[in-house]
Amino acid sequence: MQPTPEPLILLGCLLMAGLVAHVLGRATAVPRVSLLLLCGLAVGPAGLDLLPDLSRAWFRDVSTMALVMVGFLLGGELTLAELRKHGRGVIVISISVVVLTLLVVFAGLRLAGQPWLEALVLGVVATATDPASTADVVRESGAKGPFSRTLLGIVAIDDAWGLIAFSLALAVVPLVTGSGGILEALGHGAWEIGGAVLVGALIGVPMAYLSGRLKEGEPTQAEALGGVLLCGGVALWLGASYLLASVVLGMVVANLGRHHTRAFHEIEGIEWPFMTVLFVLAGASLELETLRAVGVLGLGYIVLRVLGRLAGGWAGARLAGADDAQRRWMGLSLTPQAGVAIGVTLAATQSHPELRENVLPVVLGSTVVFELIGPLLTRFSLSRAGESGAGAD
Repeated sequence: MQPTPEPLILLGCLLMAGLVAHVLGRATAVPRVSLLLLCGLAVGPAGLDLLPDLSRAWFRDVSTMALVMVGFLLGGELTLAELRKHGRGVIVISISVVVLTLLVVFAGLRLAGQPWLEALVLGVVATATDPASTADVVRESGAKGPFSRTLLGIVAIDDAWGLIAFSLALAVVPLVTGSGGILEALGHGAWEIGGAVLVGALIGVPMAYLSGRLKEGEPTQAEALGGVLLCGGVALWLGASYLLASVVLGMVVANLGRHHTRAFHEIEGIEWPFMTVLFVLAGASLELETLRAVGVLGLGYIVLRVLGRLAGGWAGARLAGADDAQRRWMGLSLTPQAGVAIGVTLAATQSHPELRENVLPVVLGSTVVFELIGPLLTRFSLSRAGESGAGAD
């Protein structure tokens, strides 16, 4: 049977687009994440519609593989040494950002007359971030220092707090409506988080001690990639959070695998091709038509979410005793938002179909906005914090 040329041509074009975005990103102030998203938007259904149907079938699997790699690398930043140095700031700021974002969005929408259920769900959705684009902007900017390390630590655990908030919110709904199901909602949320921790630890401990034994100090790429993909796959199979499981995996390997650090270098070496495909396909999946359905509610949500991030970053940094740069710019650097927000919304609409009419278009439309401008704001924040390309420690 003659091999099909389309997949090879598509992959080649997507990876070449990544190379062009990398070059343009270095020559301009635009992050390559934004350039790749715009590229996908241009060639996708909202633009020239040049991508074949098979690219849409790839998107979910490619995004999952890319995100487990991102989670693993972010978890690797959370070593005991780093946590002793920055752990209090990471935990305090991340909790502050999640709590204040939820409260600001919920209270603002309620004051504007929105039903409490819509306001609550949008408040929870607003807490989600985009670890993939945030981590890539930090890496591309060459940022090194307390601000960027704290930022990476926050995005590594931020969605865990968001999942907890989501589970608690779903548990509150039956209490108010009298529809029951509180134990089921709490149990599902507890397993999504606790199961992820269990999977990451059970795979991480043997991976930490056994990898790198084929040749002293040098684990193969197959070992590193195999462990990461296995962790994500098992978490998905068991219905746990694959992103959180991969973060825990990275934490365990970084703290227990003291005989080498190559596992992280191996994943870094292979991560970018997956990320390139992910961001282009993510851009192609954006539907600008959804922006027309956003309206005043969507604009209010966008403004309130940004205000919540700014307030949470400032308050958290002050409580943690962080420096002035973190107080001013940490919240703004956490504005990117992507797939987790959509996933949480879809999960909420399954149990409450009435949310589809107003909440789903708002989340889809605002995701387009935050996908495009979020990386720009992160890069701007890093620059204002004095770490973009500075290599300062």
